Amino acid sequence: MEGKAMKKRIQTKLLQWFQKNKRDLPWRKSRDPYAIWVSEIMLQQTQVKTVIPYYKKFLESFPTLHHLARADLSKVLKVWEGLGYYTRARNLYRASQIVLNRFHGRVPKTLKDLLSLPGIGRSTAGAILSIGFNQEAPILDGNVKRVLSRLFALSGTSPKTGKLLWRYSASLIPKGHASSFNQALMDLGATICTPKDPLCSRCPLKKLCLACGLGNPERYPSRFIKKRIPHIESIAAVIQKDGKVLLNQRPLKGLLGGLWEFPNWKMEETSGSRVRVRLKNHIKKEMKIDVEIKEFMGTFKQTFSHFKLTLDVFKCKAIDKGKEERGKWVCIKDVDQYPMARIFRRIAYALSTGEG
Repeated sequence: MEGKAMKKRIQTKLLQWFQKNKRDLPWRKSRDPYAIWVSEIMLQQTQVKTVIPYYKKFLESFPTLHHLARADLSKVLKVWEGLGYYTRARNLYRASQIVLNRFHGRVPKTLKDLLSLPGIGRSTAGAILSIGFNQEAPILDGNVKRVLSRLFALSGTSPKTGKLLWRYSASLIPKGHASSFNQALMDLGATICTPKDPLCSRCPLKKLCLACGLGNPERYPSRFIKKRIPHIESIAAVIQKDGKVLLNQRPLKGLLGGLWEFPNWKMEETSGSRVRVRLKNHIKKEMKIDVEIKEFMGTFKQTFSHFKLTLDVFKCKAIDKGKEERGKWVCIKDVDQYPMARIFRRIAYALSTGEG
């Protein structure tokens, strides 16, 4: 960085811009480190407009860290339902229990302690420290990384570049204004210094931005080439008996951990006369239940972060529940109380409304 004068100009211009243009966000109405922590976890890989209603609902359900730590995980996942990336919710829940037991219910004020909690990385910890406690802790989320990469014309994805961005982020924070400055960087990246078609003419740092001066800000930072995600075709069974339906709970660890779903299996082939036979055999072998395969409910699809899922769904009637049966029988009217991935929620809705 070219000296203290350059640093001072960046700080002054950005803080002045933020004072006039800062976004009106619900988590900015609170100085509670817990509320700020919740917002930062929700904002990981998720847009602000999507997060806002979930944030409000979450704090209504769990207004304090104590409420969250003492809640049932299934309820936490239910409130989180639809926001995706459920590992965030499980980590937040586990971390709240650690804070309650190890830190007497108070959100830690040190980087080391925050990093010891599941789900908190360096940037999230920096946001909690700077926004919640006004400590001079740097952040480097996607928006901030983009702003700094363009401001200093840094491309590349090497560890060396990453370290340099962290150094810039830390050195720019003005004393006593960490909260406002870091939020200003976030807002600038979200509203002005966008990935495509940045609004350079409205940027308070345009005269200081090296990428803007070079005439091609979109070149920075270097973009990752996304790999094509696999497509998984599976078959699912809505097994019914006496007004109830059979649900499975996924293991707590792994994809969609702790969520409930209709029994389903990956199939090499989901069409043809053998599909019903294979489905019946799967149910008998793994659910320990004899069923009669009834009508086809339809095809349901969802794109997850790492794969696309297509489910062909069949209604089934349990002939004999059996002594060793697996899963949980739930009244159809109560299925909406169980946290589910969006694709299974749509199946449940189709079942309850008779549309499937």
